[in-house]
This record gives sequence, structure tokens and C-alpha cells, in this order.
Amino acid sequence: MAPSEQKALPVPAHIGIIMDGNGRWAKKRGLPRTAGHKAGAETFRRIATYCGEIGVKYLTVYAFSTENWKRSEEEVSGIMRLLDRYLDEALQDLDKKKVRACFYGDLSRLSPELRKKCLEIQERSKDYELQVNFCFNYGGRMEIVQAAQRFAQEVQSGKRAPEELTEALFENYLYSAGVPDPELIIRPSGEQRTSNFLLWQSAYSEYVFMNVLWPDFSPADLDAAIAEYHRRNRRFGGV
Repeated sequence: MAPSEQKALPVPAHIGIIMDGNGRWAKKRGLPRTAGHKAGAETFRRIATYCGEIGVKYLTVYAFSTENWKRSEEEVSGIMRLLDRYLDEALQDLDKKKVRACFYGDLSRLSPELRKKCLEIQERSKDYELQVNFCFNYGGRMEIVQAAQRFAQEVQSGKRAPEELTEALFENYLYSAGVPDPELIIRPSGEQRTSNFLLWQSAYSEYVFMNVLWPDFSPADLDAAIAEYHRRNRRFGGV
């Protein structure tokens, strides 16, 4: 489906993607896993550009989970180099790409140089329309626990009372504060689980699982996922 045809259907304002399958893509080709991550990074660039073309307002991608530190030092180092390269390119092309970058996760484990670049691009891109949220060193359970801790600290200091807590208030303590929940979450690679991604925010998201490895994921696959989303009957607990 071409972008002009896709725009005929309402496009979800917020799409989440679990970018999965880089390692398997590389293994099938006899390449190191780092080659798969490099190919996956190029796919992300294409899909982010396409999302902007068809009118998506928010794109949240699962780039590196809190559990991914268990991988080999070589693989983790390769992912960090890709992040560094992406940040350098994004800082150079901010005015051309006009993409707002935000980071969900605990950046304290990144090198000081990487953290500085993440915060710089977040600040310099804050006025652009398409917002891309990078979940990096992110875990949904960790996000909820940290949000609960922040609220508890405000109660302890006398700024809040326990009975003030509502779902709407709690959302202000999450990384995604101020961002609408994703209507559609896509997981390529054939796996069918959430893997600790946006646990609070995905309560009523439509999940679409696809048998395509992330480096092979194309705009046509995104169109197919959006078409499947439109076939769903979203009742939000009603009849």
C-alpha cells in the first residue's frame, strides 16, 4: 500500500514496535549478531521515516531491554556503538529530519558521553512533531516500580497523600508522561510475548505479531499491521 493509499485509513496516533529478530537474521546469513543489529538500525531509519510520511505522531521502539545486558560483551558493545553513531547522525540532521527523540529507561548505565548525547538530542528536538521514543535499558516492571517509588517519596515528604493516587496521576510518574497510550504494538520475528514492553501503557493496545525478522521489516509490513489493526473490534471492556 502506497503512503497516499494508507492515509485513506485513520493511522494510529501512537505505534509501538518490539524490534526483534536481528540476531536470527544474522545467523541465517552466517554473519555475526552485530551485523544483524546494524541491519536492524537501517530498518528503523526507514520505518521511522515512513511513519512520519503517513501521519503517525508517536513511535515507541524497544531498542535495548534491562535484560539485554546478559548478552556477550561484544554484542552489547556493538549495540552501544550503533547508538553512538545514530545519535551523531541525528544531531547533524535535526533540522532536516524534524524528529523529536525521547528516551525511556535508565540511562545511568550508559557511558557519560552517550548520556550527554541522549540528553542533548532530547532537548534540541523537543519542538518537532513526530516523536520517537527509544526504550533503552528499559523494562516495563522497572518503570512501574520507579514510578511507585517517586510517588512514595512525595508522600513521605508531605507533597502528596496516599489517597490522592489515581491511574491518571500515576501516569505522570512514568517515562511516558504526557504521551497517549499506543493503539497498536507490533512484534516482528514470530515471537508472541510482550517481553516487559510498555506494561502499563499497553493495557488496551492491539498487538500484531508478524513472521518477519526485524531487518526484513518493510513499510508494506507496517501497512499490513495497520490494516489488521483496523479489522479489530476495540471494545475496551464493553460489549
